[in-house]
Amino acid sequence: MLLEDLQVILKVAEFKSITAAASNLDMRTATASAAVKRVEKSLGLELFIRTTRHLRLSAAGERYIPQCQQALAMLDQAKQTMKSDDDIIDGELRIAMSSDLGRNVVIPWLDEFMQTHTKLSLRANVSDSKIDFYRDSVDIALRYGKPNDASMYGFKICNVPRVLCATQGYLDQHGTPSHPHDLAAHKGLFYQLHDIIKDVWEFSGEDSEFKVKMNGGHATNDGDLVRRWCLSGKGLAVKSCLDMSNDLLAGNVVSVMPNFTPTQTELWLVCPSRQSITPAVRLLRDAFREKSTAILKALIARGIIDKSVLS
Repeated sequence: MLLEDLQVILKVAEFKSITAAASNLDMRTATASAAVKRVEKSLGLELFIRTTRHLRLSAAGERYIPQCQQALAMLDQAKQTMKSDDDIIDGELRIAMSSDLGRNVVIPWLDEFMQTHTKLSLRANVSDSKIDFYRDSVDIALRYGKPNDASMYGFKICNVPRVLCATQGYLDQHGTPSHPHDLAAHKGLFYQLHDIIKDVWEFSGEDSEFKVKMNGGHATNDGDLVRRWCLSGKGLAVKSCLDMSNDLLAGNVVSVMPNFTPTQTELWLVCPSRQSITPAVRLLRDAFREKSTAILKALIARGIIDKSVLS
């Protein structure tokens, strides 16, 4: 039985909700639910009685939870009386990140972070390929999209709107689309994942959803190359607003069709286990949240994205 699982049990008992406990612990609901199931399986007892609307302690849970609280309180007190190496912000940060976000946004964040914490060293894995924590030499990964593996631990960094963008030069030459129906006449720049070209773009606007099959002769498995093609005026691209933030704020590209928004994503910092969540990782999480929020606020101030992204 894992100590971390017992901490989840106590939070579920406190909030009478797995979802609320997961939010308080900064983890996904599926991860918290899996922890509850592991403890109950280990004990051979159901600690909670669940209905579609409510969750409450069972008779066994009412006996178990107070003893569990006492045990964890004793362990925490013992930990506080010991000087742990984990309190020292040092060691090696082995982090994976996507190509465009990593090269153009996150590396400067990491440089600044390491100037503050001088005992840290960095090993950066910059690639759009999916990371296998048990194969690749990484401890944490900064990735777009909510993790779908219940065994992983993750911290949500921020919401990330996507934007349709192009250079003003391209728009002057080919016209500026104002509706998804106008996109058929334009050149798309495509990201390719596992040999599947992402050439169907989805937009929301005017209380409707739109799917557009784009035309275009440029596709790559490297997100940074899509950005470079866009900057050189080769066509339209749907990109994360973080990836394009420097160019959007500098006016190198413009947001197109702002009344029709591509599907939003999220930025997450993912770890393979709770043991991977060191004090350095927690500080890095906080730094990422601060930096990304600053960028989002700058884009909001310029009218490029909507302020609802911060809610």
